[in-house]
Amino acid sequence: MLAKHKDQRIAAFIDVQNMYHSAKNLYGAKTNFGEIMKTAVSGRKLVRAFGYVVKTKTGEEKPFFEALTKLGIETRVRELQEFYGGMKKADWDVGISVDAIKTANSVDVIVLVSGDGDFIQLVEYLKNQGKRVEVMAFGKSTSSKLKEVADEFVDMGATPQKYLLKK
Repeated sequence: MLAKHKDQRIAAFIDVQNMYHSAKNLYGAKTNFGEIMKTAVSGRKLVRAFGYVVKTKTGEEKPFFEALTKLGIETRVRELQEFYGGMKKADWDVGISVDAIKTANSVDVIVLVSGDGDFIQLVEYLKNQGKRVEVMAFGKSTSSKLKEVADEFVDMGATPQKYLLKK
């Protein structure tokens, strides 16, 4: 494992939907994004943090978006798409990948907060560009290949009480 040192410049990319659903499905709880940020930064220089969120028609998530902003997370908002037949989709994979590639030149470390196996190619690409890539997610719901390709995998499921909000 490579050392984390205070001079490293980092950018965090948080797949909010992935974390929300993992915490809800695995633990019946909500994710503590403040703790995620502390672990992601780990005393290093945070350049930017992005949280990828989905807006519903009701707008009930507005206070949550504001809470993320207060933590220093820039929210990227996408409308929830509803298809004929009731299927709903809000996929941020391409947006997260494009932002990570665009930001990579100004940082040393990319912290990807997602367990989604769709990011394997992104992680491989960023590492080929000489970037350190750390992945944080709940281990039980994380792609095993994503864990393998990352320079470091932080299993939030090893200490779930740290990364979940107390009810």
